[in-house]
Amino acid sequence: MADQLARNLLTKALPKGMELSHFSVLNHLARVGGERSPAQLADAFHVTRGAMTNTLTKLEWAGHIHIRPDWDDARRKMVSISPSGRRARDLAIEAIAPVVAEVVADVGADKVKAVLPVLRALRQALSGEN
Repeated sequence: MADQLARNLLTKALPKGMELSHFSVLNHLARVGGERSPAQLADAFHVTRGAMTNTLTKLEWAGHIHIRPDWDDARRKMVSISPSGRRARDLAIEAIAPVVAEVVADVGADKVKAVLPVLRALRQALSGEN
């Protein structure tokens, strides 16, 4: 329930036309740097390759990512964030920052700091990272 409420709140704050999945992929690419294959991205987000392909197609159409053939394996593609994608991601962060700040203020910064390690451990356990 909390996850759905948070997603709805963030989606409403995102710039017009940007979906949470778009922001998530752009944010991931900006944080990790370099390129990732669509399969690596699908694995990172625990979605099907078809779902990731759909998201990447929309991001490429918007000019937010570059998709190129993998020079070592022509069957694969590699994805990187474009300058436009970096700007779109930065605008999205600016748009959601006040929403996140308000939630933190309502809940209390100390409570949020206390729960983050628990949520991180839960995510790692559920994703099999342990």
